[in-house]
Amino acid sequence: MDRKEKQAIWTAVHGGAAIDKHTAVSILGASHGELAEVLHAAHTMTVRRFGREVSLCSIANVRSGNCSEDCSFCAQSSHFTGTPAPAYPLMSVEEIQDCAEKAGKHPLEFFSYVTSGRALGGKSLSHVCEAVDGMPDKKFNHCASLGCLDFESLKKLRESGVKRYHHNLEASESFFQNVCTTHTYDERIRTVRDAKKAGLEVCCGGLLGLGESPEQRVELALAVAAEDVDSIPLNFLVPIPGTPLENVEPLQPLEILLTIAMFRLVNPHAEVRMAAGRAALRSLQSFIFHAGCNGLMVGDFLTVSGQGIENDLTMLKDLGLTVKCRD
Repeated sequence: MDRKEKQAIWTAVHGGAAIDKHTAVSILGASHGELAEVLHAAHTMTVRRFGREVSLCSIANVRSGNCSEDCSFCAQSSHFTGTPAPAYPLMSVEEIQDCAEKAGKHPLEFFSYVTSGRALGGKSLSHVCEAVDGMPDKKFNHCASLGCLDFESLKKLRESGVKRYHHNLEASESFFQNVCTTHTYDERIRTVRDAKKAGLEVCCGGLLGLGESPEQRVELALAVAAEDVDSIPLNFLVPIPGTPLENVEPLQPLEILLTIAMFRLVNPHAEVRMAAGRAALRSLQSFIFHAGCNGLMVGDFLTVSGQGIENDLTMLKDLGLTVKCRD
């Protein structure tokens, strides 16, 4: 990074504005000696916008496996054999509510109901809406991740009590064909826009370390910024046996931290939430908060295990961070 690029970063931080594409690419190429300054800039931007609060979320996989889509990273796809993901039909209303009751024992801002498949519809969608609407003690905000839903379905979710819809772009438009061929990038964009039009907050990010270039990581960050989403979950590939990406080398810890910082500096007003792949940071996991994260997915993920929630709460306490309460 040259002096002009560093100056551009701090001008953005002090003005509460986003960095441009050129500066974002330069961050991903920062040297080890420049890492501390980049993280300091990202952390400063985060604290000025969000203070020292961290938003926690968790998920329940309420329908797993047998997915018609061919996303190359996913163990739930029916296109791949020998993957370790379990397969089971949509949980009953009572089972979904039981998952939520257990989650309510933890200080979560959001709890999300996730299903495999292209899109949940018909009676199955009504089933999830019934489960959400019937929960009397709402200790957290409800979120859902049910695929490429249309506007009317998203509106129905909001009316049932769902506050936020999660729908990742997964990858940049120029790299998307390497990730999935059974639906398009435009379909994912349309779902994000329909969710906003339906009155839902939107949680939208992607998966990094799939083999994309640094420029394509920046392209994804800029695409998410253009959609003006509320929360940006960053997932880092966990190679799963049986998937086409099982032999991809995961990103190194410092690459992950620079990627987080880049997303924060491109998106100064959105939550940046660390999700799957945190274990790749090894002993540097707590550095995500210095790199620009103000959100954290806790508990287990869809097809891989997370670290215990109590361990995460201890980490936050040790860092002097507080857990954001439900609205």
